[in-house]
Amino acid sequence: MDLKDILGALKRAWWLPLVGLMTAGGAAFLVSQLQTPLYTAHTQLFVSTREAASTADVLTGSQFSQARVTSYARLIAGDEVARRVIDRLDLAYSPELLASRITATALTDTVLIEVDVADPSPERAAAIAEEIGVTFTDFVQELETANDDGSSLVDVTVTKTPDVPAAPSSPNTFQNSVVGILVGSLLGAALAILRARLDRTVRSRDETVELVGAPIIGTVLRADGLSGTHLFDKLNNHRTAEDFRQLRTNLQFLSVDQPPKVIMVSSAVPSEGKTTLVVNLALALASAGQRVTVLEADLRRPKVTRYLGLVGGAGLTNVLAGSAELRDVTQSYRENFEVIAAGPTPPNPGELLASKQMMGLIEKLRADNEFVLVDAPPLLPVADAAGMAVFMDGVVLSVRYGSTRREQLQQAASTLQAVGARILGVVLNFVPPKTYLADGYGSEYGYEYAAAQVSASTPSSGPDT
Repeated sequence: MDLKDILGALKRAWWLPLVGLMTAGGAAFLVSQLQTPLYTAHTQLFVSTREAASTADVLTGSQFSQARVTSYARLIAGDEVARRVIDRLDLAYSPELLASRITATALTDTVLIEVDVADPSPERAAAIAEEIGVTFTDFVQELETANDDGSSLVDVTVTKTPDVPAAPSSPNTFQNSVVGILVGSLLGAALAILRARLDRTVRSRDETVELVGAPIIGTVLRADGLSGTHLFDKLNNHRTAEDFRQLRTNLQFLSVDQPPKVIMVSSAVPSEGKTTLVVNLALALASAGQRVTVLEADLRRPKVTRYLGLVGGAGLTNVLAGSAELRDVTQSYRENFEVIAAGPTPPNPGELLASKQMMGLIEKLRADNEFVLVDAPPLLPVADAAGMAVFMDGVVLSVRYGSTRREQLQQAASTLQAVGARILGVVLNFVPPKTYLADGYGSEYGYEYAAAQVSASTPSSGPDT
């Protein structure tokens, strides 16, 4: 994934880092509040040797002391010192518990030992730290080899007496919450990126072109209400209307010398928005003065007449069977826009759509119209669309952003290529307005406000305005 893909993944799943930071930050805050506050008292010990008669003895003694302090630090935080402190202060602690609250650190290249004692009581923490200085001094006297006079070779001196701490040292609620927020945000971002890596649906323009081997000729942004009305001229959404007008323009200039007139619109699988694409593209063409006929060739699940509010009783199957004339089943939706319904569902839709009668009907419609849009079945579930694709000037694939899987789109393109059909391009449907694919549409306020001003200043002449 490159930087653009990562940013796109974070933009799509922005809620994951948000949930992560809220969950982890809240958990860290709650845990900090439930913890028992601990107060830390501090003392410092100085280790030295006795009877330095010369400079060499002083140097040797210093090296000896430095060699000892690391071992002494471990002894201070051990169970034996803890047991002796417990006995002297009469504490209700086990040696293991007290030892776990004692931290002794030998400072590098010095003969100093820093001792920290943590306890729920600030007074008790100071008392324990003070007692450690006394107890460990006696302990060292027992451990080190004595001189002839019975004195120890090592002296341990308390150089800093402990004070009673005024504020707890732990938990640090603010620090824990900040760490929790950072960790939660990073985990959420990582999940968002992983989610994008595992996502096999079509979301990238470059990837779509690579899978199909054809350009993207249109991008239709997701519009509230389009899934219910299916017609852009019934929406107060100028951006969606402009998407279909832009698609109309792109389609007209795909090939200047031999522009496609009979265009089949299909998809890899159902529910990819192909029928909505067909009727709205037909509306855009008709509003530009182009004579267009929509042929409802999805004989198994016809939807064109339902979306347009037309009669779906007789239609294409009657014409192909010879039981009706083309003019008898052609319905006019509005000026320059006619529809041929699917008609009764036959037992053999695939054979009927790939028949010579179908080819003859296509040629007749080609001669009578400037554009013929064929709403075909999906390519992967049935072979109906592949059989009649060879009669068309080209095929437009409808792809649902974030729903169509990459392997489905690639297989659909391979099916069309196998029968020699010409893929004109791909239309990405239901693209969320906040994705990077929609960035080129400019400011929503600037565009839609201008469109609204034009609509308000132009006299209405019907639904095509």
